[in-house]
Amino acid sequence: MEKEFYKFIYQQQKETETVPPNEQIATWVLDLICLLFPEKSDTNVASPEGVEIRFAELKTELIKLLNATSGCNGTGNTDKADHFFDSIPELYRVLNTDIEALLSGDPAARTRFEIIRAYPGFYAISFYRIAHALSDLAIPLLPRIITEYAHSKTGIDIHPAAEIGEHFFIDHGTGIVIGETTIIGDHVKLYQGVTLGALSVDKALASVKRHPTVEDHVIIYSGATILGGETIIGHNSIIGGNVWLTKSVPSCSTVYHRPDIEVVEQIKS
Repeated sequence: MEKEFYKFIYQQQKETETVPPNEQIATWVLDLICLLFPEKSDTNVASPEGVEIRFAELKTELIKLLNATSGCNGTGNTDKADHFFDSIPELYRVLNTDIEALLSGDPAARTRFEIIRAYPGFYAISFYRIAHALSDLAIPLLPRIITEYAHSKTGIDIHPAAEIGEHFFIDHGTGIVIGETTIIGDHVKLYQGVTLGALSVDKALASVKRHPTVEDHVIIYSGATILGGETIIGHNSIIGGNVWLTKSVPSCSTVYHRPDIEVVEQIKS
C-alpha cells in the first residue's frame, strides 16, 4: 500500500480521536440510571447532599461529552447540560410510569426491583428516554450512540427522535424497530419483532414523516410490521401477530393475520 493511504488513515483517526468510546458514553448513562434507580446499582449514596454532589458530577461529565462529540466548547453545551438536568424530575416520573406499565401488564413480573434490574424492555426504554431528552436539545451524535448501545445489548432498536408517550410497555422485545419519525401515544404495548418502519428508504425523504403513528392504548403483538408516515393505528386497537400494515386502522379495531395451516395426520401402518 502507498504511503498516501497510510497518511489518509492517520488523518481519519486524528479527526475522530476526541470522541469518547461508546462504552464510556454508555457508562455515563448507566451511572445516571443507577442514581435514579438504586435497584440497578451495587452502591448507594449516603445522604441527600451526596445525591446532589453526584448529580453535579454527572453534569460535569455530560458537558465534557458534549464538548467532545459536538466539536466545540463553550457556554452552549453548558446551557444544554443545565436544561437536561432540569428535566430529570420529569424524566424520572415518566420512567416510573413505564415501570408501572410493565408491572401491571406482564403476568410474569413480580416486583419493581425485578423490572429495573432484569428487564431488557426497561433497559432499552430508559436509554431511549435519556437519549430523546438530549435529542430534543438538538444535541448531535450522542443520542444516537446511546440508543444504539442499548440496541446492541437488548436487540431493541429505538431511534432517539421517536416520540413515545407514558406507560410504555415492551415485553421480551428482541427485534423491535421504532423509526425516527414514529409517534406513539400513552399506554401502548409492543411485543418482540414489531417493526414501526418506513415504506421507502429514499434519502430524499429524510425530512418527511416516514414512520407510523400509534395512538393511545394500542397493543401490537409479535412480528407485526406497520409501515408509512401516513399510517395511523387508532386508539384502543389490537394488532395481531405477523400482521403487515401499510394503511391506517380505525380506532377500536382488531386486525389479525389468518394463515392457511393444514394439519395432516399420518396413518400408522
